[in-house]
Amino acid sequence: MSTKQFTKGNEAIAEAAIRAGCMAYYGYPITPQNELTEYMAKHMQRLGRVFIQTESEITAINAVFGSSVAGFRTMTSSAGTAMALKQECISHMSYMELPGVIVDVMRGGPGLGNILSTQGGYNQSKGGGNGDYNVIVLAPNSVQEAADLTALAFDLAEKYRNPTIVLADGTLAQMIELIEFGPEIDPASLPESEEALTGCHGREPRKVAPKNSAMDLEAHNIRLQRKFHKMADSEQRWESLHTDDAEVVVVVFGTPSRMACEMVYEAREQGIKLGLFRPITIWPFPANALLEAVKSAKAIVVLEHNTGMLTRDVRFFTQGKLPVYYHGRMGGCFIDIDEVFSKIKCILNGNDSEWGALNEQQGLWKTF
Repeated sequence: MSTKQFTKGNEAIAEAAIRAGCMAYYGYPITPQNELTEYMAKHMQRLGRVFIQTESEITAINAVFGSSVAGFRTMTSSAGTAMALKQECISHMSYMELPGVIVDVMRGGPGLGNILSTQGGYNQSKGGGNGDYNVIVLAPNSVQEAADLTALAFDLAEKYRNPTIVLADGTLAQMIELIEFGPEIDPASLPESEEALTGCHGREPRKVAPKNSAMDLEAHNIRLQRKFHKMADSEQRWESLHTDDAEVVVVVFGTPSRMACEMVYEAREQGIKLGLFRPITIWPFPANALLEAVKSAKAIVVLEHNTGMLTRDVRFFTQGKLPVYYHGRMGGCFIDIDEVFSKIKCILNGNDSEWGALNEQQGLWKTF
């Protein structure tokens, strides 16, 4: 029987991957996800599985490509600028319909930035490579959820034969919480992939090959789009809190949602009808669930540790049905919930013009 234990976020993701039957991990050091790689280095070889610290991030994702072709559950992890280096191969894996799990522990940017926790990888995670493709992106807000969603990521990657990303941040990666791991899967018990290139003794050869002609590539893209539509319809995940009667709904993903949750409880104690909506899947975005959550609201307030990436999605999906306000911090600075609460009271009092003035005073900007 599983027991609860105090575990750091990075190590929880690594242990969850091992328990999910990950047979091959490839990584290259970069803060703030190094403990994940260290954990894999310690435990994968002990279990007779593959661990390689590669010469670069590009090598790591291409090794994931190779292990996936061979039919293994495989994973890599990275952060920031190094995650950017993986994008070409992630696009190629989606094109070739190869499963694999990529963990992105976001850090400050743009460029080299710093090692502090931000959410600037929001857009990057949804697809930074070329072509028309999608990857499922799971955004946990706790160590427990990070472990659970890592296990889920392997199942979803194989179900749809597509890369899947676990999108965390430096705060979650370094946080220690009491969690319970799921059951451990014996990799030998997993069914063999019918697409894996494992040698063709006694059967017809399989092949993983590009579609180079215009007509063939278009037909392949159409087939991929049908798969992505199925993924979008089936794999949306979210959390709603007190949205049934909320006059203002806070939309937030990842670790800042924990602070926002406390703000909602405090507001309710003061008789303020505040609600919270948290997308757990960044892609597919739970748009219909968002619209349902804000149907009674006068306004939406989006909180994020970037310059408004989630805000732009919220504005797109709500199509101007109600005002959408942005509050964010960058570079590793944290949102001050007291400031946000003051701004929300301004909205409820009909003084929404003060929102922009307060943002300007605090060095924040209205997102585009």
